[in-house]
Parts: sequence; C-alpha cells; structure tokens
Amino acid sequence: MLKFIIKKSLYGLLVLVGVVVLVFFLFQGFGDPSRLVMGQSGDSATQANIKKELYLDQPKWKQFVYYLNDVSPICFHSKSEIEKKKLKGFFIGGETKFGIKVPYLRTSYQTKRPVWNVLMQALPGTLMLAIAAMVIAILIGIPLGVMAAVKQNTWLDTSAIFSSIVGISAPSFFTGIIMVYIFGFVLSDWTGLHIAGNWFVIDDDGNKRLTMQNLILPAVTLGIRPLAIITQLTRSAMLDVLDQDYIRTAYAKGLSKRQVIWKHGLRNALNPVITAITGWFAELLAGAFFVEYIFGWQGIGKVTVDALEKLDYPVVMGSVLVAATFFILINILADILYGVVDPRVRVE
Repeated sequence: MLKFIIKKSLYGLLVLVGVVVLVFFLFQGFGDPSRLVMGQSGDSATQANIKKELYLDQPKWKQFVYYLNDVSPICFHSKSEIEKKKLKGFFIGGETKFGIKVPYLRTSYQTKRPVWNVLMQALPGTLMLAIAAMVIAILIGIPLGVMAAVKQNTWLDTSAIFSSIVGISAPSFFTGIIMVYIFGFVLSDWTGLHIAGNWFVIDDDGNKRLTMQNLILPAVTLGIRPLAIITQLTRSAMLDVLDQDYIRTAYAKGLSKRQVIWKHGLRNALNPVITAITGWFAELLAGAFFVEYIFGWQGIGKVTVDALEKLDYPVVMGSVLVAATFFILINILADILYGVVDPRVRVE
C-alpha cells in the first residue's frame, strides 16, 4: 500500500509540475503586472522597482525558475527573501538557505495580501459547498439507481432515466439562475431563502457565525449533475451485477432480497460509482466558480471570478494550483478506496 501511494504521489507531482508550467506561461502577456500593482499613478522609477521585485526585468526562463521556486514546497531562498516574503517553513544554511515551506503563491495585486491567505480564507466555503452537494448526490443518487435497476422497465425506472438525462443536460449556471429566481425570489416568502448569501454572518460583537440556510440553494444546484450521473452509473452497474451467478447463489442460500441487493449486489457495483463520486467531487471543488458567483457564496470560485474581473492574476494562478492539488489527492484516495470496497481490486 505504501509503495502504491508513493508511486501515485510521484505521478501526481509530475502532473502538478505540468500545471505550474501551463499556468505560468498561460498568463504571460495579459497586461503589465507592474502597472497593475502600482495602479494608474506612479513614476518610471516606481515601476522599475516593482518590475525588479516581481523579477520582470529577468528573461522568461529565469522568471519561471523563480516562480517554480516560490510555489514549490522544496526551495532555495536568501535570508532577506524569507523575511520579506514572510515564508513559513523550516530553513537551514547560510545566506542562501535550503528549506521546506508552505508554497508561496505571491501577493494579490489588488489587496496586497498573500494569495495563500486569500485562498485559505475562502477554502472552507468551497469545501462546505462541494461536500454538501456531493452528500445530496450520493444520498439520493445511489438509492434511486438501485431502485431503478431492481424495478427495471417500470415507471420508476423510466422516471429515473428521464430525470437523469435532464439533470446531466442542464448546465450548473443555468440551473443556478432558475433556482435563484424561483426559490430565492418568487417563493422566498415561503422558502425563507434568499437570492444570495454567505456561509457566515457577522454578529453584533464582530464574530463570524455559521449560517447553513444559505447553503441549501447552491448545494442543490451544484449537486444536480453528479446526482444524475451517479443514478445512471448505479443503475447500469446494478443491472450487470444482478445477472451474475453469485447473485443467484445468494438467493439459493435463502438470503432475503434486501440482503442480496444492498449487501452483495451494491458492494460489487460500487467501483464505477466511486469513480464518479471522487471525480465529480474534485470537479465540484474546481467547478463551483459560477455557482458561487451567482449565489454570492464566499469560496475560492467567487474569489477567482472577482480576481479575473480585476486582472488579479496571482490569485487566479494560485486558485488553479490549489484546485489541481485537490484533484490529484482525491484521485489517489479513489484508487485506495477501490481496494477497500472491492477485494478483487489490488493496489500495487
């Protein structure tokens, strides 16, 4: 198992390096960062100092090396850089130190805050939204898929298939607009829900207080598509499993229909469902951008869209790297879960 995790981690590291390369060169040439940092006012001397601070006076290959050194947990930094950038980690050496640090995603052009702090402040909102959406999709999608398979060719099966097709076909941003208008505006007096709202409110003492009411609409909106896919995959996998010899053997042993379906059948049908769950959870973390923006939900997606509007590219680049890291970690977790759920799968 340890060998498997190390192997997968190395593959993930290579993918992450590729993402770093893509992100760096993708945002080259989109405006002058020195002009964005100093704003509309500022003289040539100020602009020259900013370019030196951002390494813009260096060749592109050297700028990339500096950027890779900043975002990498393993790094080389001078003592002055460590103090100036307020790097957090463990460093050894003389003037140029070798270290293991928290990735430095540089500083926001607009807020002048470290990008890492901006994203980590928004991350709980995105995680909360993605987990809630996936819980809704799992709790409804798996039982619905099982029932559709067991009741094949009945009205329940037909309704499940039709609903799944509609759910898969509807883009999240379109569904979000419909949900906002119907439940957050037209029926808001009945539902008690609002067009937009954050996952916390500030009380009279200035403290954050969790509010789950505003989570309902964005979580349902974000969960519709994975719910539809999980339903379809569960139904297809269960239909294949229910035709197997060991299912007939289980019935011959006198096991109840409930035991055969939920204990033997579902467990052996879960592998493609796990793939969908883990894949969609990673996509929800990365793809909640428009849903968060529509509902005013304070997460990485809304922060990223706001940063794009203001040409705050360090925030955008940092959010892409954070989303890619989550995607890699979740896929490693999925491979491990295969072996836990289905003993026929061996991780090596």
